[in-house]
Amino acid sequence: MCRNITPLRGLEPHATVEEIEAAALQYVRKVGGIGTVSAATAPAVAVAVASIAAATTELLASLPERKVPPKTVPPLRRRRVG
Repeated sequence: MCRNITPLRGLEPHATVEEIEAAALQYVRKVGGIGTVSAATAPAVAVAVASIAAATTELLASLPERKVPPKTVPPLRRRRVG
């Protein structure tokens, strides 16, 4: 699991739902100390990811545009490029 969550604000094109949910899952796994989502943890993880993804979407929509794009490329975009 990555140590850092990639910035999503200022991406062109804007962050996708998939990218926001991936960042939310990464956050939940890190904070919850969950290496792999199991059947026992899946319901709690799903609720937390949905809540965090919704909050992230709202946050990104309410922030002003960045003048400079983020220095790092989100992992889901790295796969498409490379």
